[in-house]
Amino acid sequence: MNNLTRYDIKYLTGVGPKRAEILGKELDIRSFYDMLYNFPFRYIDRSTIHRIADLRGHDIPSVQLRGRFVTFNTQGEGARRRLIGLFSDGTGTLECVWFNRIKSIQQTYRTGVEYIIFGKPTPFNRTLSIAHPEVDAYQPNQQPAGMVGVYNLTEKLRNHGFSSRLMQKLAKNLLESDAVKQGHDPLPEAIIRHRGLMPVYEAVHNLHLPSSIAALQRAQYRMKYEELFFLELHILKNIKGLTKKLAGQVFSHVGSYFNDFYNHHLQFPLTGAQKRVIKEIRADMMSGRQMNRLLQGDVGSGKTIVAFFTALIAIANDAQACIMAPTEILATQHFEAISAMAEKVGVKVALLTGSTRKKQRDEIHAALLDGSLQLLIGTHALLEDVVQYRNLGLAIIDEQHRFGVAQRARLWKKNATPPHVLVMTATPIPRTLSMTVYGDLDVSIIDELPPGRKPVSTYLRYENDHEKVYQFIGQELRKGRQAYIVYPLIEENEKLDLRALEEGFEIVQEKFPHYKVSMVHGKMKPAEKDYQMQQFASHESHILVATTVIEVGVNVPNASVMVIENAERFGLSQLHQLRGRVGRGADQSYCILMSKHSLTKETRHRLEVMTTTNDGFVVAEEDMKLRGPGDMEGTQQSGIAFNLKVANLVTDGPIIEQARADAEAYLEHDPQLDSSEGRQLAAHIRLLFQHTVNWGLIS
Repeated sequence: MNNLTRYDIKYLTGVGPKRAEILGKELDIRSFYDMLYNFPFRYIDRSTIHRIADLRGHDIPSVQLRGRFVTFNTQGEGARRRLIGLFSDGTGTLECVWFNRIKSIQQTYRTGVEYIIFGKPTPFNRTLSIAHPEVDAYQPNQQPAGMVGVYNLTEKLRNHGFSSRLMQKLAKNLLESDAVKQGHDPLPEAIIRHRGLMPVYEAVHNLHLPSSIAALQRAQYRMKYEELFFLELHILKNIKGLTKKLAGQVFSHVGSYFNDFYNHHLQFPLTGAQKRVIKEIRADMMSGRQMNRLLQGDVGSGKTIVAFFTALIAIANDAQACIMAPTEILATQHFEAISAMAEKVGVKVALLTGSTRKKQRDEIHAALLDGSLQLLIGTHALLEDVVQYRNLGLAIIDEQHRFGVAQRARLWKKNATPPHVLVMTATPIPRTLSMTVYGDLDVSIIDELPPGRKPVSTYLRYENDHEKVYQFIGQELRKGRQAYIVYPLIEENEKLDLRALEEGFEIVQEKFPHYKVSMVHGKMKPAEKDYQMQQFASHESHILVATTVIEVGVNVPNASVMVIENAERFGLSQLHQLRGRVGRGADQSYCILMSKHSLTKETRHRLEVMTTTNDGFVVAEEDMKLRGPGDMEGTQQSGIAFNLKVANLVTDGPIIEQARADAEAYLEHDPQLDSSEGRQLAAHIRLLFQHTVNWGLIS
């Protein structure tokens, strides 16, 4: 089917230059190939004729009706002008409304003639109306349409006369063309047989013009498999090339720093998950290949100590290490925790951020070059060209989705041999997504909490429960605990949200006159923000009223209550990240989601997920089901931009695994895709991924 890219869409029967221009601008359809793979996004059953008398309720689905127009009349002037056709089927009447192409419609449809109309009836002024219905002359001997596809259309396309009907007609013309009928199947014949897949022509035909529900389902499976096979082949080929090309420093021994700290200074025993992850990392760093590993661990699972042990291995092998964090607060927090541990084994650590003074910077730069500084912790200041190392052997990147891929690439220029890379994230990524999006990274998961940690109890409360919630906060404060109260700050409503935050701050001060209340939001000057955060971290203030700036970077084990105002305005992963700010000590902690009473079904489900699980991976799976994989934090920076037309990374896990297994097997016997069949696969990959930058070499 690759050769279809050579056929300009304007030459398809029914298109022409004007329609081609708007299809290109609105849907990026420029060739026969683009049109063929522009599938309907859903299907409707046009086999049943409904009666107007049976249409009841507010959420009536799209229906098919048979009857006659009784009258046509226009109402309104100028831009508000509309055509209303009163339609009757003998059991009742409804209105059909058109807001544009009025003259053309008046000339096309007649009263007293029998038509089939299709559309979604909505109640308006005590009557039902269908805006812009599809209208066909009724033909007594014609078979009902059966399953019909609905295509994505923009407002501009609709205004230029495009409809799902027209798109279907153009697809039919395309499927009848010799170019498509004679097209080559992009999948290898052996895989088609092995998986029992529908041939490509039959599959695309049934996706545009389904012959039955069973045929549609088989066609969908075939095209999902095709998309995922080429995606996995693309990723795996990059990795196979990568593992051959990139040598890494060999860290042959664990060293005395590691053993000394492990045997004499470790305050809590490592969990089984932490030990397993350290072994996986150690094996990578001894292998002679450059490590590219993603370390996933829920908030509070102990990623920092794993990072520290990893750095000690690098340092014992005469290399330096760096830890890069997305904010000054988080970098400072890492520095305070790690420098206290490093001091016990005689490792020299420094902190470099945007606010480091010039004299300190000069000292850091000199110590990096002579090798006396073994571990540097900081923000993106670590990426500056002036920061040079004697031998950077390990780069640890925390909360990786906050760094652009191009930024991270700059770390590679810091050493003749690329450093080993450990990427840490507290945003759990569902397995099917990490397998695909982070295909170039080996994945380690810390799936145990350290001993003594209790799961956070999460409750959903409503606006009229505020007094009870304040009473509960008071109980916790009297026990010597601290509390967060978080407000949303969304750019579209920034002024309103800041006002709500400030009003909330005043109310909290009134409710708790004997306790100190701090306030933090992203619009504050960094110094003021850090001061307020520090007040809370050092227990000088008892309540922190804040926006989501605390989502990453505040570690206050004494805080036991997290109240999230207007929780319905937050996404699931954000709610889970905020909840992770409490539950960091041994005391029972609580997260209270405050919401308005009237919620959509989806929003209520989102909040209920939070109250039923603390498992970040369950939360991430649900989040992806609600939002779709393209919107997951981190995917845009993953380096693999892809647009799946049929497959779904959430629900198609089994197909992903089949496609990946087949792609791996194929590359075993043709790793460079240089057989005649392999070259055809490589050409199809180039077609699919021609707009992507290959960041496959960068974490």
